[in-house]
Amino acid sequence: MMHANQTDLKKISFYIFLLLLSFLVMCKGDHTSPNAEFINPLANPQEGPPAGNPGGTSPVPPEAGPEDVSKPDHIIGDGTPRSCTADAFVKAVALGGKITFNCGPEAVKIVLSKPAKVFNDASQNIVIDGGGLVTLSGGGKSRILYMNTCDQDQHWTTSHCQDQESPRLTVQNITFADGNSRNETGYDGGGAIWVRGGRFKAVNCRFFNNTCDSLGPDVGGAAIRVFSQYNNLPVYIVNCTFGGAPGYGNFGSNGGGISSIGVSWTIINSLFSYNRAIGNGGNPSQTGTPGGGSGGAIYNDGNTMTLTILGTLIENNKVNSYGSAIFFVTNDHSGNIRIDNSIIRKNSGGSWYPVYPAISMHSDTKCVVTNSTIE
Repeated sequence: MMHANQTDLKKISFYIFLLLLSFLVMCKGDHTSPNAEFINPLANPQEGPPAGNPGGTSPVPPEAGPEDVSKPDHIIGDGTPRSCTADAFVKAVALGGKITFNCGPEAVKIVLSKPAKVFNDASQNIVIDGGGLVTLSGGGKSRILYMNTCDQDQHWTTSHCQDQESPRLTVQNITFADGNSRNETGYDGGGAIWVRGGRFKAVNCRFFNNTCDSLGPDVGGAAIRVFSQYNNLPVYIVNCTFGGAPGYGNFGSNGGGISSIGVSWTIINSLFSYNRAIGNGGNPSQTGTPGGGSGGAIYNDGNTMTLTILGTLIENNKVNSYGSAIFFVTNDHSGNIRIDNSIIRKNSGGSWYPVYPAISMHSDTKCVVTNSTIE
């Protein structure tokens, strides 16, 4: 029988150590999710506040990152500002696919007199990429963008329109300004963007001076209003700014920035400031009031839903009723909030803050706060 000498035993022990180390590294890698890597072309814009929270450092999962538009389906413009028209944009959205702009090297504003509307059977994916130079404006009179899987005029594609996988709408590297949905009679709220069904996300976007109806207990989302996302998956808001400076804030009855019914949100490295919920009387409306005035930045209502806020700054928002920063009411008490690496401060107005300042929610709502400041 052969016996290993002391040197051989040391070599064997060393090799076993290397194998164990490699195994641990591989195991760690298997449990570490990759993060999206991308630039923010609106981090230093030619005018207006930048997109996103400059202090936000939370990682972004790949599915929340920007979409690849290196091979666009439609290019709006021929290299001149005059060629980038509202009609061209409306037609491109109706066709679906990946949409980019070629309007020249300077920032441009495209003013719409009617909203661009997604047709549900045009394509599964619609991506609108402004390249950091394009502002889509409602001119203070019109909503800017609309998608609704349950609107027959936009073509039904399934028998379960409230829970279908597509269309998947992404807006990125673009500014939405002066949208106004007050003249919309069928679907209220969503001054800049109104979405129902499929999936929606916004990456590297800015929302300035958008508005919706000023009164009512449920109407809201001065910038964005969302319903019925596929499989209850979250809306992603990444590196976006809602307001950002005095004179740029969004305002409506509820949800000065965003509003939803029964929808989950994941908000990453974003900024909400100088937005206002200008309704009065809350939800349900107090006797003798029209209702509203809740959620200076964010208004969430519904049942099983989640609100995740990461690397985000929410400050200087204002309400007349409840939730100067966030209004979160889960009717069946099953929803929850997670806040990490974020700051919520200097929001004003309202009452009913049972646990955290500026956040109105039921006292039994699960709210996990880590590495954050709420005051």
